[in-house]
Amino acid sequence: MAGVKAPNNITPFVNAVANQAPNGATASPTSYASGRVKDVILDDTHPLFEEFGGWNGIGTILYEDITIPGNTAAAKPYFGNIKYIPVLEEIVWLVALPSTEIGGNALRNGISTLTNQYYICPVSLWNHPHHNAYPTFPDRLPESQQKDYQQTQAGSVRRVTDQSTEIELGSTFLERAGVHPLQPYQGDLIYEGRWGNSIRIGSTVTTKTLPKVSLNNWSTVGLTGDPITIIRNGQGTQSDEGWIPVTEDINNDEASIYLASTQKIPLKASSTNYFSYKNNAPQAPNQYAGKQVIINSGRLVFNTTDDHLLLSSNKSINLNAVEGVNIDTPIVIFQSGNVYIGSKSASEPLLLGNQTVNLLNQLISNLSGFAAVCSTSIVKVEPDALSRMNIAATQLVSSLNALQANLNNLKSKYNYTV
Repeated sequence: MAGVKAPNNITPFVNAVANQAPNGATASPTSYASGRVKDVILDDTHPLFEEFGGWNGIGTILYEDITIPGNTAAAKPYFGNIKYIPVLEEIVWLVALPSTEIGGNALRNGISTLTNQYYICPVSLWNHPHHNAYPTFPDRLPESQQKDYQQTQAGSVRRVTDQSTEIELGSTFLERAGVHPLQPYQGDLIYEGRWGNSIRIGSTVTTKTLPKVSLNNWSTVGLTGDPITIIRNGQGTQSDEGWIPVTEDINNDEASIYLASTQKIPLKASSTNYFSYKNNAPQAPNQYAGKQVIINSGRLVFNTTDDHLLLSSNKSINLNAVEGVNIDTPIVIFQSGNVYIGSKSASEPLLLGNQTVNLLNQLISNLSGFAAVCSTSIVKVEPDALSRMNIAATQLVSSLNALQANLNNLKSKYNYTV
């Protein structure tokens, strides 16, 4: 990050608050602080990578005290299993807790290292998931951006309308004015990323008074409190008024998974042609209300690397596509009672290949024999020619009658076409 060098003072900026114990005794102080993030160690290219523990130091921030700009110190992430990396100029909550040297009495530059500063998360200054940065010197920003902060201090909602506040938030973090927070509802548990990705653990929500009104697009049926979980990645097309909350929109969000219980999800499916069903056709996706899982995106890939891909259904498995269904595989096996090709009303039985070939071979053989007798009799007239032709014709008639009797056996009992 620009302008940040090795800290010249790693002493944490800590406010020690003495908790009053019973009988006037002083208990151990609780150390807490806040700091403005000036740099973050994210990989081994950072100049302070080794100094702060190598790979064990990933996520360490350099921060400055908000009242003493320019004097930096370091803090490690509080959580080891949840990464919430702050961006530059965000203010984080800091707490002093034991370090890895808790078992000794080590000193660094004359300062005890039994404790470290740990940061928990950025302070939600703007109450916005995208970022909550507040620059050290907002009055040094361009006049158009100073207005954002002046209005905010006066009690207005901060409204960035020109795509950027022109604050340096990091070498790879580009501010987007069109990232909206999610609209919360009573009882919701919501996790939001910085870029329009989120997980909502919520429910059906309607008004208490009659007539009940649904407060979002998944609450048109069911009862208030019916659970729903929505995982969403990308908000799709939105306005640049990023301070206005939005709700998930399965037809606009870039990728989403809905785990529903009673809700009717207004999915506009690409194809809903169920003409192949003779009866009991599926409901259109935007009409079905009940427990279901919906996955929606520009493309879906289901892949296995070690074992089978299994599709199992209590009713039917419908493949519905606008252009076609292609199967590329060395072997295709249909184990089915009846197969209708071309139409659900197909009534023409397919022919059994081997039996058809055998019948045709017999027919050809008999016709060939009769033709041979006829051709010989024409070329060379013999006294018994007519007799031999009569015998050959009689045999051919007998063979044709037998073949005709077997014609119905050539038809499949299970496979039909139009």
